[in-house]
Formats: sequence, C-alpha cells, structure tokens
Amino acid sequence: MISKAEKRVIGQRLLSAFRAAGAVEIAPDILLPAGTLLDLYGEDIRARAYVTSDPIRGEVMLRPDFTVPVVRAHMDGGAEPARYCYLGEVFRKQDHGDARPEQLRDNEYLQAGFELFSRDPGADAEIFALFYRILAPYDLRPVMGDMGLLTAAVAALPLSQARRRALAHHLWRPRRLSRLLSRYSRPAPAREFAETDAPWTGMRSGAEMEARIASLRAEPDEPPLPAEWSDRLARLFSVDAPAPEALEMLDALAAEINAIAPPLARLRARIEAIAVQGIDPGAVRLSASHGQREMEYYDGMTFSFRAESRPDWPPIASGGRYDAMTRMLGQGREIPAVGGIIRPGLLAELAQTAEGARC
Repeated sequence: MISKAEKRVIGQRLLSAFRAAGAVEIAPDILLPAGTLLDLYGEDIRARAYVTSDPIRGEVMLRPDFTVPVVRAHMDGGAEPARYCYLGEVFRKQDHGDARPEQLRDNEYLQAGFELFSRDPGADAEIFALFYRILAPYDLRPVMGDMGLLTAAVAALPLSQARRRALAHHLWRPRRLSRLLSRYSRPAPAREFAETDAPWTGMRSGAEMEARIASLRAEPDEPPLPAEWSDRLARLFSVDAPAPEALEMLDALAAEINAIAPPLARLRARIEAIAVQGIDPGAVRLSASHGQREMEYYDGMTFSFRAESRPDWPPIASGGRYDAMTRMLGQGREIPAVGGIIRPGLLAELAQTAEGARC
C-alpha cells in the first residue's frame, strides 16, 4: 500500500520539473461553483462529479479537474503568454459498471499538471516533448490524436445540419456515435405521436419536447447516409499506427474526405515539430480516434501516456488543446491553450511494481 505522503513526493518532483520549464504554480480552490463548469466538463465528468448545494453559494462541487479552474483564473487577467503548474487532489466518483474490481480506483487522487497559454504554433510540441521527457524513465506508451480530424469529417457528411450536430455532440461517446451512424445510414420509419392534453413532466421544457417530436416526425424525409461515407468514417476511426505510417494512411483518406486536409496539415506540422524536439516520430503512436477517449473540452491535439503492463489502468498522463474553452470563459477574450496532467499515484504504483519484479 502506497501512502499519500509517498505519492506527494513524486508529485513534488513533477512540480519541480514543471517549474524548471518556466511555469508559475497556481492553486485553484477545492470547492468550486458548479454552474457552467459542469457543462464544460461534458457528460462523463458531470456524472462523476461530487455536487452539493450551499445555502449561500448555490450549487457547488468538489474539484474534478484542474484545467477549467486554471483557465477561469487566467482569463480573469493573466499575462500572455503564460505557463502554470499545479499539484493537488481531484475528486471523482468511480463507476465500475456491473462488476466490482478486486482493487478499487481512488475517488480522491493527486494530479500534477502544466497549462500553456500561447499563440506560438510550437506550443503543442513544447507540451508533448515536456511530458515525454519527464515520463521517459517509466517506459510508457505515448499516443497522440487530433479532434480536428474527427470534427472536420463529421462536418463534411452529406447530412442535414441537425444530424451533423447530433453526431458532433456524441463524438466523445463512441458507442452512442456508432448507434447514431447506424441509424442515419438507413431510412427512418414514420412515427406517430398521440395527441394529448396531459401536462409535460420531466427535466425538459414543453418547448424542448415539442421540438424533439417535430424532429422525429421529420426524420423519414431525411436521406440516409450513403454507404461510402460510412466506410470512410470507419476507416478514419480505425487509423492507429506509428506516426509516420498513420500520416500516410490519413493522406489517402484526405483524397476521399477533403475536409480533413487542413487539420491533417496541422497534425503533420506538429509531428515535424516534435521531431525537432529530439523525439522519434516512429516512437509515437497516432490514433485518429484517440481524442474520443479524452476530455470533451479538447478540440485539437490530444495525447496520453499509458503503462502497457497495466491495460486496466487509466492513462498515467493525458492532455491536449482546448482553444474553444478560452473563448467560452474569456468574456470576449481568447487565447490558444494546451496542457496536460500526470497522476503521481499511478507513477508510484508503477515504480513499486517494477521494484518488486527486480527483487
């Protein structure tokens, strides 16, 4: 059993490395106003956040993540460019599904992180290279993705705006996305809704329900998604290879999905910038669907570092670009932003396992 003190020692080492990279330490509150923060985190974190009601503050939550409160603090008057680092606890309910695992994951655990607010086009490579160097002693598997590829592909589908919007909403939920694509790929049956004077009940307003019914009634008039587009999306989502090979696969797809060409060009420039940082692109796996498994506020490059010996673990480190969030929280201001977090507790467990194997 690894103590909190031992985990914090590793966390302090990470914090020192982040400070050495030019970051200023920041310490957001543990108890945060819920409000718009829950909307920014997306459905996964909304379901796992500890939320309660305060008689003065209203709805509040225990901090589930650092990025959103750091962005709020920066947009309230931070300098530009700016680098921040932090170390502290986050709190999340752990949903283990139907099967209770032998070893429960922590509901409260340490996060150490680094956030960079900068208009420098090399910011993505800077962050990735920083994490790569810090984590090199742990022999982790680096994986990269880019949500820009997926959002561009969905925006290019020959579907109505309403259907494209629904697919974009579920990009971070692969199973729901797959079901929706399957539904949109065949003719929709006509639906009948009984007229009633009964009052509306539930969380949605009457206007929202009427709009939903109107949408369902109109579905039979929607042409289904052509089979070739379903095939193109399937091939895009399945791209998963060392970065140089993955780029070749994406080049071939860009000839069929022209809309992914601009984000692909940015991705190639990012891989080249990482190579300039001294990292072999062949050592980085590029997965087009990687961003689907990360935070919903990421809208560009995403990355993670995983322990191949522990496929049951969450990523030991993860991060990405979240420009849209600064627009939402900036009240008229915005600045490109990218960052990531590392879980010191998992590093401590990994080091303990390696030590045990040597004994």
